[in-house]
Amino acid sequence: FETRLDALAEAEWGAEGAERIAFLVATLPGALLGAVQKIASGGERARLLLALKVALADVRRVPTLVFDEVDRGVGGATAAAVGARLAVLGRTRQVLVVTHSPQVAALADHHYRVVKRERKGRAEAAVDRLAEMARREEIARMLAGSTVTAAARAAADALIGGARS
Repeated sequence: FETRLDALAEAEWGAEGAERIAFLVATLPGALLGAVQKIASGGERARLLLALKVALADVRRVPTLVFDEVDRGVGGATAAAVGARLAVLGRTRQVLVVTHSPQVAALADHHYRVVKRERKGRAEAAVDRLAEMARREEIARMLAGSTVTAAARAAADALIGGARS
């Protein structure tokens, strides 16, 4: 990752400053640096944001970090690694995470479900804190989809149990 600052000609100076900034990244070993917005996938951008927030959180102590789908575009072991990093951050500060990943959700200390629905012709969102059994069912649903099976429940138990080890 590299931050590049290019000085602007004085005629180009304005409210946004006297320099142009570019964020460059190489997403593969040996690859050339390129503009983040041009070469990084959605998942790579999410992980880059996670890495930046982790690094900056230690420089300036912030009490709360918010991550909205930082695990987008990843699954399996990578999602578990993202969840583990978030759990480490959660030991020293409040971390709020919006996720669709059961691997990440299983590592949470508290689990809330946000449900969007229509009421009286208007969209509204409800937030429910999930107790232990409801949390298990939600993680099983995240794994299985609309039909929750015994296998999905067993997998949810394994994820939650593994998170506590």
